Amino acid sequence: MIARTWHGTATLAKADSYRSHFITKVAPHLKDIAGHQGAYLLQRQVDGRVEFLAVTLWDSIETIKQFSGLDPERATVEPEGRAALLSFDEFAKNYELSYSNV
Repeated sequence: MIARTWHGTATLAKADSYRSHFITKVAPHLKDIAGHQGAYLLQRQVDGRVEFLAVTLWDSIETIKQFSGLDPERATVEPEGRAALLSFDEFAKNYELSYSNV
């Protein structure tokens, strides 16, 4: 299993917009991809901004490519998501899951 992580930052005023975008657009799209195993959106408030960390779970790098395209490390940030964020990573990080107690 692969855990894919990605980070973005929003203003306090636009944080709800990004959260809503992730929940209503991104997460449902991910569920439609065979081999997608789940998604988490973590957030924390720092210095008057909201940091988001998206963690998605996948069967394999090949499965991630169904979402990301040919480069599995290229971030996929739709225009609606971009509009709600101050900054975001252009690349995602993919980690092999080596242990879980879930």
